[in-house]
This record gives sequence, C-alpha cells and structure tokens, in this order.
Amino acid sequence: MAESAVTNLVEKLAILVEKEVKRLKGVRGEVEPIRGEFERMRAFLASAESSQEDDPESKVWVKQVMEVAYDTEDILDEFMLKLARDHGHGLMRYFRKIKSSIQNLKARHRISSEIADIKSRFSSIGKGHQRYHFNSYRPEQGASASIGGIPWHDLREDAFLVEDGDVVGIDEPREEIIKWLVDGESGLEVVSILGMAGLGKTTLAGRVYNNQQVKAYFQSHAWISVSQSYEIKDILRDTIVQLHTEIQKPIPQGIEIMRSTSLKQIVKDFLKQKRYVIVLDDIWDNDALEGIKNAMPNSSFGSRILITTRIANIATASFNQSKVYICKPLSSTDSWSLFCKKAFRGKPCPPHLKHSAQQIFKKCEGLPLAIVALGSLLFAKDVQEWEMISGNLAAELESNDVMQNFKKILSLSYNDLHYNLKSCFMYLGVFPEDHVIGCMRLKRLWIAEGFVEEREGKTREELAQGYLKELVNRSLVQIAETTIDGRIKSCRVHDLMRESILSKLRDKNFVSFASEQEVESQGRVRRLSVQYTCNIALKQLNLPSLRSLLIFGSATSSSSDEHFVHSGWRLLRVLDLEDSPLHEFPQQILVLFHLKYLNLRRTKVSIIPRSIGKLQNLETLDLKYTLVSELPMEIIKLKKLQYLLVYKYAEVTPFQPFRSVTGFLAPQGIGALASLQKLCYVKAGGDQSKDTMQELGELCRLRRLGVTDLKTDDAKELCHSIEKMTNLRSLNVTTESESEVIDLDFLSSPPLRLRTLNIQARLKEQPHWLSLLNNLAKISLSWSKLKSSPLITLQNLPNLVKLSLSDSFDGETLVFGDRGFPKLKQLYLNNLKNLRYVSKNGQAMPCLQSIIIGRCRRLDWQSFVVVIHNLTLLKHLQFFEMAEEFALAFYPYSSSIMREGILQEYYEVVMERNPEVYFAWREDDHWVSYDLSFYCYLVIMSRVMSCEVLPEVS
Repeated sequence: MAESAVTNLVEKLAILVEKEVKRLKGVRGEVEPIRGEFERMRAFLASAESSQEDDPESKVWVKQVMEVAYDTEDILDEFMLKLARDHGHGLMRYFRKIKSSIQNLKARHRISSEIADIKSRFSSIGKGHQRYHFNSYRPEQGASASIGGIPWHDLREDAFLVEDGDVVGIDEPREEIIKWLVDGESGLEVVSILGMAGLGKTTLAGRVYNNQQVKAYFQSHAWISVSQSYEIKDILRDTIVQLHTEIQKPIPQGIEIMRSTSLKQIVKDFLKQKRYVIVLDDIWDNDALEGIKNAMPNSSFGSRILITTRIANIATASFNQSKVYICKPLSSTDSWSLFCKKAFRGKPCPPHLKHSAQQIFKKCEGLPLAIVALGSLLFAKDVQEWEMISGNLAAELESNDVMQNFKKILSLSYNDLHYNLKSCFMYLGVFPEDHVIGCMRLKRLWIAEGFVEEREGKTREELAQGYLKELVNRSLVQIAETTIDGRIKSCRVHDLMRESILSKLRDKNFVSFASEQEVESQGRVRRLSVQYTCNIALKQLNLPSLRSLLIFGSATSSSSDEHFVHSGWRLLRVLDLEDSPLHEFPQQILVLFHLKYLNLRRTKVSIIPRSIGKLQNLETLDLKYTLVSELPMEIIKLKKLQYLLVYKYAEVTPFQPFRSVTGFLAPQGIGALASLQKLCYVKAGGDQSKDTMQELGELCRLRRLGVTDLKTDDAKELCHSIEKMTNLRSLNVTTESESEVIDLDFLSSPPLRLRTLNIQARLKEQPHWLSLLNNLAKISLSWSKLKSSPLITLQNLPNLVKLSLSDSFDGETLVFGDRGFPKLKQLYLNNLKNLRYVSKNGQAMPCLQSIIIGRCRRLDWQSFVVVIHNLTLLKHLQFFEMAEEFALAFYPYSSSIMREGILQEYYEVVMERNPEVYFAWREDDHWVSYDLSFYCYLVIMSRVMSCEVLPEVS
C-alpha cells in the first residue's frame, strides 16, 4: 500500500499544479520538485515493497517514505479543502471572496513553510539510505529466493514431511492421478495438480511419484523443486544429476559451466528412448514450464511431466487441459481426524477443550498444512493457552516459530504479486471473518481507494475485474458465486489467509475490527473498519488523518445510535455504511469535500438533502435497498459521479408478478452527469418524462442503464438516447403497467457491446435489432405477449448463455432450430399459458445445463422428454406450479402406460442423467418442494385424487 499511497499523492500534486495553484501564484514552483521526487519514489517502491518482507532496512525505509507521503497528502487535502469553500451569493459572496483572498494569502505562506519541511525530510531520508539505493537491497538476487534467510523450498519440504499415518484423504486423488499417468496417450503429456498454498499439492505429488506402480511403469524418474527465482540451467543440471544417479551412471563432466542449450541436449539424448516421469514441484511461471518442456523429447513411449502449481493458467496451459487435478480442502471428517492426530496424538479431544478446538479447527477450513501446524502448536497446552490462541490467532502467526513458517509459506503467493495487486489483496482483510464479498462492492472500493489507475484504454472497472481474476487465478481468493456466463459475482478469502493479512494492514495504518483502545493506541489511522456490534464510540475517536471508514453491521439492530461520522474527519474519502441501522442521512457527511465513495445500501434512509451537491468529488453513491425514491436537483452538481444506484427489488409472488424493481424520480438536468457509467433505475414517469428520456442520450459513457415506469409515448425518445450509448453493456427496461404497449423498433442502431438485456414490457413486436447483438450473454423477455416465436430471432446469437421467457409468448409451440443456441446454458420458461409443445431440430442447445419451467400448465410431457433426452450436459431440472399429471410422469412409480415404447427409453436416459428433479407448488403463502421420493409421489397423487381427476399424460 505504500506504493499506492504515493500514487495517490502524485495524482493530487498533478491536479494542484495544473489547476488549483493558478489561484495562488508562486506555489507551483515549490510543488513541482516534490511531485518529481514522489514520482521517483513511486518507481523505486514498486521494487522495494517486494523485498521488505525479509529486509529490515527496506521495511524501515518504506515506512519513512509512507509517513512523508501521508503528511504531504494531509497538507494538500487541507489546502484544497480551503480553496473549495462556497462563497454564497450576492453581497455576501463579495465579502466572502475578500475574506477568502486574505485566507488564501495565509494559506500560501503556510503551505510554503510546510513544503520546505517536506523537502528537508526528503533530504534526510535520501542521505540516510544513499538516495534510495542502499546496500542491503539487491534486486538481482530475486525477491523471493528466501524467506528470513531460509530457502523457501526448504520450508515447504519441512512442512510436508509428515508420516504416512498422518496423511488423510489422499487415496482417491492419488489413484486418479496415477491412472492419468499410466493410462494416457502415447505422446508426452503434462498432468497438473492445482491449489492454494497448504492444500497438500506436494504431499499428493510425492505419494504419486513414490508409488510402486509409477516406479515400475516409468524407466526414468526425477523430482525437481522449482523456485520463484528459478534458473533454467540449475533445473536442467539437477535433472541430469538425478537421471544419471538413478542408474548409477557417471555425471557428464563440465555441466557446471555449460549453457542451457547444451544441458537441454544432454537431457534429450538421455531420455529419447525412455519412458520417463518428471515432477516439477511448485511452478510459478509459464516460461519455466515451457523451458523445461522443450528439453524433454516428445516420443511415443507415454512419458509424463507432473507439475504442482498455485496458478490456474499455468495448470491449464499445458498440453492436455483436461488432466488438471484441483486440490480441494479436506472433508470435515478427515480434517478433524488429522487435527486430533497432531493436537492429541490420535486420542479423542478432551471435553474441556471441545469449544476452543472447534473454534481453531474451523479457521483451518480443511487446509492440511494449517491443521498440521496448529495441531502441533497446541499439543500439550492447557485450557488458557488454547483460548488465547483461539482468540488471537493473528498474533500467533506473528510470534510463534511454527506458525511463522506456515505464514511465510502462505505469503509466497502474496510476495509474487505485482505491486499494484498487493494493495488489492490486502484490502480483503477489511471484511469480517467468513464474509462473502460482493465483487462489485469490492471493485468500487478498490477504485475509490486509488488502487486502480485508468490505463491501456480500459476503464478502472475493467482493470479491477482483471485484478480480481488474477487473485483468483493465483489461488489467493476463492470464488463464492459466479453468474451463468462465468463472471465472478462474489468471493471470499481463506480465514487463515485473512489473519495473515491483518498484520500487514496495521503496518499500513489500517485498523480492522479492533477495540476502541486498540484504535487509539495505533497512532495515525488512515483506514478503519469495524463491526457495528463492537460498540466502538466512533463519534469520540479523534482520527484527523482518517481516509476510509467501513462499518459492518446489521440493519435490524435495535440501537438508535446513528453517529457514525466524527465532525473532525474532514478528509474522509471512503465511507461505507452498508447494513448500518441508519434512519436519516448523517449531516456530518455533507462537509466531506474529498469523499469519493458513499455506500448507504440497505439502510432506512429515505431523504437525500439538497446539500448533497457539496460533495464535489463523489464518484459512487449507492442507495440500493434504501427508502429513497427521489433525488434533489442539486445531485446534478456532482460532475465526477460515475455510479448512481437507487433502486430495490420487490418480492415477486404469483399474485403480483409485475414491476419487480422500483427506481427513483430523476431531477431535471440529469444529462449533466456526463461521467456516469452506471445509472439504475430511473423512473420515466412524471411531467418531465420525455425530457428525462432525451437527457439520457447525453450520458454517452453509460455502461449500465435501468429505466422503469416507461410509457408508450416515452419509447421513441428512449430508443434515440440508447443509440448514443455505444459503451452500454447492460440495459433494463420496465413499463409502467402490464397493459402499456411499447415499440422498441425505433432503435435502429443498438449498442453492439450489450451483454445483458432485460425487457419487462408488452411489446408491439419483437425488436428487429435483437439478432444483431452478437455479444449478448443474457436476455430476459417478460410480459411481452408476442404472437410469433421469439426463438427465431434469438437462436443464432453466438454468445447467449441464459434465456428467460416469462409470459412473453402466446403461441402453442416453441421450436429450437438445428444448431440454434450454441452456448446456451440456462433456459427459463414461465407463465406461457398457451404453450403445449416444445420441439428440437438437430443439434440445438448442445451446452444446456439447467431448465426451470413454471406455470406452463398445458405443456405436453412427451414432447418435453423427447427434447431433453439427448441434452448430454443437462444436470438441473426444476418445475413449479405445473400440472400434477405432468409431475407424476417423472415418478418411477407411475403406471407404465404413461411411458410406452420409445418414451420409456427416453425417460430412463433422462433420469439416469438427472436423478434429482424437483417440483414446487405455492401452498398457504409459501412454497412447498417435492423430490422424486415415494412419499412425495403419494402426496401429489392425493392432490390429483382430491380433485377427482385421474392423471392423464398425452
């Protein structure tokens, strides 16, 4: 975070030099040299931060630079705050301008004095460390060659040297990988073991490598530990030594001085007539893998390279992408067994330690290395020591030798990150334990904190998405949920990884989930995250340098304390109060001139004050799931606003299915917010409706737009505005009522980058431009009541993965044409009241995985089974509010008369592939679900019999 702190400062200095100092002549000449000095510091910190883990002098120097950067930032922010004061109107404005001129003169003298002090500190730091090139830092040695003087691979090998009796949960994956090695193709193949640090990749690879079947099948064997600072020549020499030693053959002379080309030739000559297996343990770099692979002869003897890696794109970049074993955490049973072996030497856990043991065991989350380390640490300790370790694991990671080594192994992945990703990763520590993190929230926080710079022709949000993918790729972040088209929706960080982050955060003046005393003892606090349940008296904390405040709590809290913002925190830049028990907009927020990010999601706030216009630097305003329905005119003063989210979803019931989302009434002039990228959801109703629809066309940077309450007369203006939004990725349109008919064919040139389209409206006809949206991934048509099949237009869209049709088609038959919907994964059909038959021609929907059908009560069971019987990837079938006789046809207990001849064969194929099928009906204001058990069959039969109607299936 030191580098990002300096980056923020350089940006502020640039703004000050180019704009603000024009009002204070003479300051520019003093600021420019400091700006240049910080730019040089930023370049050096990009390298120095990677070495400070094991270089005490580097760590001290980085801290000194950070302190100077923070002090300079405080000076500039205070100075810019003074310049930003509102002078009012009329005569009062005149007198205030005179007063301001005098104050600005004083400000000039003050900033000149403070800049002189900063220059002096620069000089002092430079002399003390030979102008940023002190002797102890030698980049050419490699930042990750060792940890605290111990080679990193030695630490890993020691950690995984466990007795056979201590290894659990390894038999099944070992046998699977052995089968891949000995039963594969005749050419050279690469088999990968992928997973985060501590999952036992090396242990698993070792058990495979030393297996007698593997030893007997392959003629030559070598195990190579690859470091982050590898040298191809060293790896090749090690390989040559092992291969020759194995058969007691003399090692070629002069290999110590040979070039890599000569070493590769020796390896190739040795292996060209042999079936060999080479293990490359802990690969970090594709170049390393490619370099070694090029030395291996690709003969037809069935040779193999087995690699272990933490990085997903290395595992999948090999010859055969299907042979990647993804290491999973141990099961709860295996985890507890291993924990007891280490902590109690195989004996049962004593009752008096049960609670503490469960708390500590939970944090391991099935990570074998963590279980072994913690179990060994806790052996023979008393109750008080167990409780102390359970309550303060972060401290143990810092102080205990066993846990220090474990933490360092985890930290290898962090140390290998590019400098701009380190701050993003550390930021995950601000979220509570076991917290599932919404990725959009996380990315906007990264942007507001200054961790993401716009570059390479990409927006900051696109870059933040790339950063998140890279953290997932490196097994540092776990995906909690993805969208149907594979985008990351939410994520989480391993508890022990989070604990190791916390100490790093404190080094960067970031206090997370602490008591009031711990916050006050920390000294300068730049960022603070707390849980509302901690009961920290925030309004009493004097934190003048605070830049970020995040509060995690519950909106259901009974407390009425809403004083989250101290009046002295004038330099605050990020304020996240999501889920806090707020009922009114905190007035203290209105003086936060530097505020860039304000999140009030899921609070009870209902009114946004007119003085919101004072927040000139605001970029994100998140009011989702609040009670706000209208924004004041002054919102249009926020020229830097990029994300404006003001909406909530209503619970959709069978009785009130329309208008599932409500938005806000936009003020006149909303088109002035030219920086907006996301705007959801604007109400089209009201006297200014047409003007509002026209003004939307001025928002050319929009990537997501949501419009509700659209009327027939508004559609033309909206279409003309959408044509100007060439960057649009997501569009949601909802009409005022179910009976309102709109025509969207006025849109002659649609935004071709569109990925998501939701239309909740009765359509005059299906828009012709839908077939042009080749990037479209998700489309939902609701209440459209089309007379012709929508499939004809949609089936050739090359990237469509989700199709939802709800009350959108009045016909009797839907035909999925040959080769139609080539990437479709999810199909949702709802409330198609006249639908009787579905059919499929040729190779339609080859990728379909999930079908959800509801309220299509006339749907013919036979035609449906014929359609799905050869969808080989289909694995999820769910139905709700369907005809009971349709459901009964799926039960094996039903009469065979219902499934005669070929239908019985199709049924058996479907049920073998989809053994779990669910039905649901609404009963007494709640949903009741039924599986394929005999009991559920009897219940559904009784429903039919009670209506005195025997089940009939066409």
